[in-house]
Amino acid sequence: MDRSAFEQQARSWRKKALQVSMSCGAGRDEAEDIAQDVMLRLWQMHDDLDRYRSVEALVTLMAKHLLRNHQRRKPSESLDEAIIVSLNTSPHDLLEMKEDDAWLDRRLRQLPTTQRTLLYMRQVERRSHEEIARLLGIETTSVSTLLARARRTLLEEIRQRNKR
Repeated sequence: MDRSAFEQQARSWRKKALQVSMSCGAGRDEAEDIAQDVMLRLWQMHDDLDRYRSVEALVTLMAKHLLRNHQRRKPSESLDEAIIVSLNTSPHDLLEMKEDDAWLDRRLRQLPTTQRTLLYMRQVERRSHEEIARLLGIETTSVSTLLARARRTLLEEIRQRNKR
């Protein structure tokens, strides 16, 4: 793809990258960073873009992956410190979110200590299965099994709650 063709499409691709990033939970500044990274990567591969059936699909995929990587590098917050900020949220929605958070917190506290600890280490501290196994002195397969069991338990409780 030559420079002029790239420039003609660049605005729509950048807009798509912004939309995807924000719809996946990025704030405005973070979405801008992701969109900029996507555009840089697209330019770096501009000679090969004609090979793709849908560059827009490529932009979507790139934005999602870059956002995921960007969020992994952020320092983790504990569940108690997590803050949801949105200027467009209604008081009713805020109340529902607060109730959902309280419900989830209660369910997490009801999990067996080992499962709760493993979930915390994996989801909040973002430790690998191998690192968790080493720290707790258990097999990596045990980490996987216990995490799956904890997630399954929570998922089942969420499904039950949503049926009501």
